[in-house]
Amino acid sequence: AAAGLSYVGAYVINTYKSYDNFLQDKYAVLPAVIIICVAVVMFIIGLIGCCATFRESRVGLGLFLAIILVIFIAEVSAFVLGFVYREKVKTDVQGTMRSVFEKYDGKNPESTVVDYLQEQLRCCGVKNYSDWTTTQWFNSTGNNSVPLSCCRRDTKNCTGRLDQPQEL
Repeated sequence: AAAGLSYVGAYVINTYKSYDNFLQDKYAVLPAVIIICVAVVMFIIGLIGCCATFRESRVGLGLFLAIILVIFIAEVSAFVLGFVYREKVKTDVQGTMRSVFEKYDGKNPESTVVDYLQEQLRCCGVKNYSDWTTTQWFNSTGNNSVPLSCCRRDTKNCTGRLDQPQEL
């Protein structure tokens, strides 16, 4: 279990690097760091449990049980906090994404991240393609279209025009 948690934590941290322009709050990676710390603690606790079992120590097994109960309580608390604050996180991420979309010009690093995000997640805009109509880029191009990264992968001649929403 500790190895699995370590992998998940490292994967989240690695993935965070691709989306760090959207997650300007550096505390967004904190859950991944906590997962890795929990993995290390779980490994140590597992060793305590194994040693207590091999020695058939009542004190060691009692300590192992107490630690497992504390971890269970911490997991339930983390779940409840995640459930309670999910809307705040959603609002914060959407606000940050909107500000990054406002900076889109097709050339700067934020634009590259926006294109990458839209291609990887197969989406367009924060909620849908109409989000682009309020950006400076949309108004400056004057061609009533969204970036080509909004186009579906299976369409061949997509121009990003809003009069062809089936291609987005």
